[in-house]
Amino acid sequence: MKLSLNWLKQYLTLDYTNEKLAEMLTTIGLEVEGIEKVESVKGGLNGVVVGHVLTCDKHPDADRLSLTTVNIGNDEPLNIVCGAPNVAVGQKVMVATIGAELHFSNGESITIKKGKIRGQDSHGMICALDELGLGSDHSGIIVLPEATEIGIKASEYYNLIDDCVFEIGLTPNRSDATSQLGVARDLYAYLKVNENYDLELIEPDHQHFSTSKVSYNIEVEIEDKAACPRYSGIMMSGIEVKESPEWLKKHLISIGVKPINNVVDVTNYVLNEYGQPLHAFDADKIAGKKIIVGRSTEGMEFVTLDSVNRKLSSSDLVIFDGARTPMCLAGVYGGLASGVNVETKNLFLESAFFDAKMIRKTSTKYNLRTDAAKIYEKGADPNITIQALKRACSLLKGIAGGEISNYTVDLYPREIKPIEIRLYYSNVNKLIGNILSEDTIYKILRALSMEISPIDDDSLMVKIPTNKVDVTREVDLIEEIVRIYGLDRIEIPQKIQSTISYSAKPDKHKFKEMVSDHLSSIGFNEMMGLSLIESRLYQNISIEDAAKFVFINNTSNIHLDIMRPEMLLSGLISVSYNLNRQQNTLSMYEFGKAYLKNNTTYQETELLTLFMVGKQKEESWTADNKATKSFFDLKQAVQSVLSRLSILDISTTEITESTKWAYGLDINFKNKKIVSFGLVKKEITQKMGVKSDLHYAEFFIENILSAISNNKINVKEITKFPTIRRDLALVLDKNIKFEEIEQIARQTDKKMLRYINLFDVYENEKQLGENKKSYSVSYHFESVENTPQDKDVDKIMSRLITQYEDKLKAFIRK
Repeated sequence: MKLSLNWLKQYLTLDYTNEKLAEMLTTIGLEVEGIEKVESVKGGLNGVVVGHVLTCDKHPDADRLSLTTVNIGNDEPLNIVCGAPNVAVGQKVMVATIGAELHFSNGESITIKKGKIRGQDSHGMICALDELGLGSDHSGIIVLPEATEIGIKASEYYNLIDDCVFEIGLTPNRSDATSQLGVARDLYAYLKVNENYDLELIEPDHQHFSTSKVSYNIEVEIEDKAACPRYSGIMMSGIEVKESPEWLKKHLISIGVKPINNVVDVTNYVLNEYGQPLHAFDADKIAGKKIIVGRSTEGMEFVTLDSVNRKLSSSDLVIFDGARTPMCLAGVYGGLASGVNVETKNLFLESAFFDAKMIRKTSTKYNLRTDAAKIYEKGADPNITIQALKRACSLLKGIAGGEISNYTVDLYPREIKPIEIRLYYSNVNKLIGNILSEDTIYKILRALSMEISPIDDDSLMVKIPTNKVDVTREVDLIEEIVRIYGLDRIEIPQKIQSTISYSAKPDKHKFKEMVSDHLSSIGFNEMMGLSLIESRLYQNISIEDAAKFVFINNTSNIHLDIMRPEMLLSGLISVSYNLNRQQNTLSMYEFGKAYLKNNTTYQETELLTLFMVGKQKEESWTADNKATKSFFDLKQAVQSVLSRLSILDISTTEITESTKWAYGLDINFKNKKIVSFGLVKKEITQKMGVKSDLHYAEFFIENILSAISNNKINVKEITKFPTIRRDLALVLDKNIKFEEIEQIARQTDKKMLRYINLFDVYENEKQLGENKKSYSVSYHFESVENTPQDKDVDKIMSRLITQYEDKLKAFIRK
């Protein structure tokens, strides 16, 4: 929110620098994110003063120019060449001196410099209205009254008042600080406790609030008392809707509110002053002279102030007239038909308290994030509706005239009373970590306008003002105390205490950090998608059973209506986003959870996902720019992760009949699936806006952690003897997998065979036969005891060939 310093000074006497005030505000939980100087006139008319024209002669070389001397209160008058047709001796004028920066009304700006015009010295500029940015008139220079004092600053003459605006990062719980007065009260408490501030807070006055009998009043009926616990209102008759006075416009402009007319501006002023939303109805447009507060019917049409025809739902709270025509979305947005305009003479002013959850639901549903809705959804104060009404009526009577009705509507069937919290002194000191005296605690609570009732020597009862909706427990109250006392005043203890903590092995947090570091080191970037997703994305894609979706009531974004049932589609959103921004080489990973409902229970599956798409390498003259990422690139990344985790005793199976993958592999550790990966089906990627082949892997974290805890790592000495390599080309049936070849080799020799590698696959029906393929496999033999002998390796290879021929019906190519 925006906080105006000039507005703040209406309630407090402040003799502090802007930086010091920003520090105080941040200390009390109202973090200042920026400070902006707001000028009534751009540049503040610095360097512009009142002058007196002493002489005025024609320029010898220009008919339309005059040579003048002007007294601005210095020892010597200024020589100024002036082109205005109305300049004359004896005038009091506005003079821009050398160095002054002028900002014209048309947006241009100049800096006044000493110079010559047609050969004559000119040491300033006599200004017209538009040249000072005060209007559009350029017909001649400004001529001031004769009594105007020479040499006074233009900013003083025009009573220009600059302002300082603090940008406050208001947290959702601070309902008490949604207004200028609310912040002033909070700051007042801090000043009383920490700065010995001995003045009282100046409350807004109601000097024009005097009532009389008006021609008629409006009757009010509340049908839904839970959604509208309090409704207050008052009639004003004979008002004049017109432009607001300058002081009111300046206050609103300073905090970013556009002035409209005096009635609307007053409601906005009071909203920002008290934190109490108001709404003004043209009373002559209220059918039956009656207001009904109730729920809409499904499909009811309502034209709002922005001229949009909206279809309402049965959950919306609406302000109706006596004919049950909607006039306002309660607490959110007004209607076009009942709004105030220049023809309005009679006014009904509403000041109500609405349920916070209902307001938030309505405002987000129609994307009407109005200032009133933002205040209501944080939790307005139900006990200031009449006070805000009186303030608004007092202001309106002063600037719009008219009469205030002597009948005030105030329907408050069940009063919302302040809650009471028992506060123990020992708990204050225990939580703060500092010893606060009872007098200090009393002083802080009184400064916060909290009523105190001592109970015993150890505790007291505190009555919490109804504007502090977030203070409901003793710990909340202690937070209020330390906020005003000042966190920076709490001493750092001289003694440091520590305890030994134990964590389960393997540590999930350390596991994630290790894997994250590893993936980042091999070229992957981490992404973090939302755990919420749109259910419509799963239409016509049978990845997960829709009956198991976990639906949520998301009032902040109704489209994100389910928890993600898996992590492929949410990741594809990020992939598509990056591809659409010319990021053509993507390797990304994400840690997250998937959520499914199983009858009455809910299932969370923690996953690590990898995504690879696009070109294999960044564009370079040394690289093949046409090569794209393949299944084997992903396989290498998956194996790299498993190797880093020392999970080596694994088995693989081919993925068949998958809802996600066109083809791929499952990797298992002791009959538990730890990762699945492969090429994602085209119908899925294309629906998500990804045209290129996308390879995707998902690691099941719980199973991986189980594998790590059950995995035994054996360490062997690196051999100092040379390695012998042998190659075989095996012609096999296409349905035989490399895993079978490797398994037979491991069973055949467990002493010298160290490493097996598939380095080529060849298919050619003419040469090999139908449904045949050729595997080219290398075998690496080592020994830690001595140099392997050819005769020993040949014996092993002979046994291998026999096993392949018998078990796999292999033909050995020579």
